[in-house]
Amino acid sequence: MMNPTKERVFKPEKLFAPRNFKAPKLKSTQFLEIGAGKGMHAMKFAEANPQKHLIAVERTRAKFDVFASRAKDLSLENLSAVHADAIPWVVHGFPPKSLDGVFLLYPNPEPKNASQRWLNMPFFEFLLSRMKPKATLVLATNIKEYVDEAEVLARKDWALNVKRIEVSKDSARTHFEVKYLARGEVCYQLNLEKPAGYQTRFDDWFA
Repeated sequence: MMNPTKERVFKPEKLFAPRNFKAPKLKSTQFLEIGAGKGMHAMKFAEANPQKHLIAVERTRAKFDVFASRAKDLSLENLSAVHADAIPWVVHGFPPKSLDGVFLLYPNPEPKNASQRWLNMPFFEFLLSRMKPKATLVLATNIKEYVDEAEVLARKDWALNVKRIEVSKDSARTHFEVKYLARGEVCYQLNLEKPAGYQTRFDDWFA
C-alpha cells in the first residue's frame, strides 16, 4: 500500500466532468496516455498493438488538432484522441482497476513548482487506483534530476515495483524524444508496476 501518512489527499468529488464529456466505452485491454502532444507515440502504439485500446489525452488545442487530424487519416479503431484536461477526464472516465497501462512521456518537469510533478501530486494515488494489479506506468524524461526524484518517490512514498532504464538511442516515440536523442542527450525511463494486492483510498470510488 502507498504511504498513508501523505498529508495532501486528492478529492475527486470536487471535480466536475469536462465540458461535453462522454464516458468512454472501455475495452478489455485498456491503456491511457496523458500529454499525448501531436500523437506520435499514440498512433505508433495503436498501429503496433491492434488488440490494445489507447485513450490519448492532450490539453493544448494546437497540438491536439494536429493529433486528431492525423489520427482520423489513419482510421485506427483502437485509438481515441481526447482534447481535455487529463485529471478531471480520468476521474470521470475510468472506474477502479480498469487500466492495463499508463504512459507519461516527457511531461513538463515543472522546474518552478515541484508539487505539480506527477508523483508529487495527490492525484497520483487516484491514478494508481484506476490501474489493474500488475499494470505498468511508463514515465520518460531527459532530465536526470526529475527521474532521480521520481524513482525515490515511486519506491518510498508509493511502494511500486520500479525498473529504471536508459532509452535506446534509436527510439523515436515522441517528437521530444527524437529531438533529445538527436542532440546526444540521455533519456531515462521508469517502468512503475502496481503490485498485486496494492490498495489506495480510492479503490471503491466511482464518479
